[in-house]
Amino acid sequence: MRSPRQETGPPDLTTHDGFGAFYEQHIDAVLGFVTRRVSDPHLAADLTADIFLAAMGSAGAYRPRRGAPIAWLFGIARNVLAGHARGLARESGALARLSGRRLLDEEDVAALEERIDAERAFRALAERHAALSEPLRAALDLVVVDELTPAEAAQALGVTQATVRVRLHRARRALRSAIPVPDVPESRLEAAR
Repeated sequence: MRSPRQETGPPDLTTHDGFGAFYEQHIDAVLGFVTRRVSDPHLAADLTADIFLAAMGSAGAYRPRRGAPIAWLFGIARNVLAGHARGLARESGALARLSGRRLLDEEDVAALEERIDAERAFRALAERHAALSEPLRAALDLVVVDELTPAEAAQALGVTQATVRVRLHRARRALRSAIPVPDVPESRLEAAR
């Protein structure tokens, strides 16, 4: 269930008190957005701080007539996380070129095989989700996972609400057309309607 957020109008990030109030009002939503996408608590804290720093830096670009502050903030959050992912990919490539692989012993392999088997249903859903185009995935994630309204998701993505609704319909249809995965509540997909 979506927690109520009270939008009080345009963020006033130019003053210490204004930024503090904006931060307090939106910190839980931003932390939720970040922690659904990263598993390291230190990284989640760093990314959340980066999001608010970016918001503070671009407060002059916020236009209240274009939508709610939370949707604007989630748009910034998407950009910060995308930048982080690009940095990780560059770092990972560099490390792979510089280092060799650690060999796994039989116990490590057995433990990994057990975990892989246990996560099979999740991987099937994740593969279907990953097979969606980026626009479909982004719309579905913002509405189903981050619990934004289609109007807020449209603002965060910089598209019309009609475009978001079409993308949600196509994403749901694509996920349903694949082999059903047990233990995945259909209500999560239906929530995107």
